[in-house]
Amino acid sequence: MKKIVVILLLLLSPLGYSQNWLTSIEEAKNQAVTENKAILLVFSGSDWCAPCMKLEKVVWKSEAFKQEAQEKWVLLRADFPKKKGNQLSSELTASNKKLAEKYNKGGSFPLVVALDKTGKVIGMTGFKNVSAEEYIKIINALVK
Repeated sequence: MKKIVVILLLLLSPLGYSQNWLTSIEEAKNQAVTENKAILLVFSGSDWCAPCMKLEKVVWKSEAFKQEAQEKWVLLRADFPKKKGNQLSSELTASNKKLAEKYNKGGSFPLVVALDKTGKVIGMTGFKNVSAEEYIKIINALVK
């Protein structure tokens, strides 16, 4: 019986720490209004952009970022994969292109855009080769 409980706890524990990256700006705005949080919009090329992959590994997957994000931000991702096996649905691709037309006209990857709860840009940054804790400080400076 103890083994079953331990296995269940191990399987379910990542769910408590996982991030909820949204893909809809409208859903992100609604959640931001409801929770009184800023929106963190991340433009990434998950399968071709080396700095994007490093941010994913070092910052987005860190416990420090997960905790900070849960308290302060609604997370929104606009991904632009290139490999055939990683292609998104046509609807999501179109939605991401609309986000890029509005918030990433220069086509920068990665690009982190801080938005207020109405979708207005309050700051942006790109890749920085720093620790998760340092990157969180950079984001917090954007949102203030």
